[in-house]
Amino acid sequence: MSKSLDFYFDFVSPYSFLAYKEIKKIQKKNVIKINYKPILLGGLHNLHKITAPAFIPAKDKYMVKDCKVIAEKKRIKFKFNSYFPIKTVDLMRGVFIAREDEFEIYYIEKVFDSIWKFGLNMNDQNIIEKVLKNININPKNFFIRTSSQSVKNLLRKRTNEAFDKGIFGAPTFLVNNKIYWGQDRLEYALAEAKK
Repeated sequence: MSKSLDFYFDFVSPYSFLAYKEIKKIQKKNVIKINYKPILLGGLHNLHKITAPAFIPAKDKYMVKDCKVIAEKKRIKFKFNSYFPIKTVDLMRGVFIAREDEFEIYYIEKVFDSIWKFGLNMNDQNIIEKVLKNININPKNFFIRTSSQSVKNLLRKRTNEAFDKGIFGAPTFLVNNKIYWGQDRLEYALAEAKK
């Protein structure tokens, strides 16, 4: 019995945000352990030679409406970010720093909310610095650490590992070596984990 699942995500993905909000509800009930697996979605798409939905006009237009419908149905406060797509490479590297400093979930929550709840322009260095300061992170130290080769290598390694497992998008849930892609597959992943 697994009783845990791996959650592959990137802050750039609105569906990852919606899945994360559902995961938070599940975690409050302490029914399952979630292993957070940060990846760089753009890098994963490149490895698979996939064009992201954001760069296909019909899919991009659909995604905006679809995310709003899901958020309303799930009662999640959501605002499709008008600055989308957000360049998340430093923010994703930051997950490893937050994990090392033992505030990973808090960091994930604040960054996701900044992008998809409050609609902040997280492509703007000044905005990122304000967000970091608001969560008691020294921006200068943060960017020194995210630009270190070891942290860069870690995100690259995790993205390559996801590719090697056959993961091609975010969010993806991996349970008992089975892939469940998309926020609407969380229920199936949970059922598998409880077998």
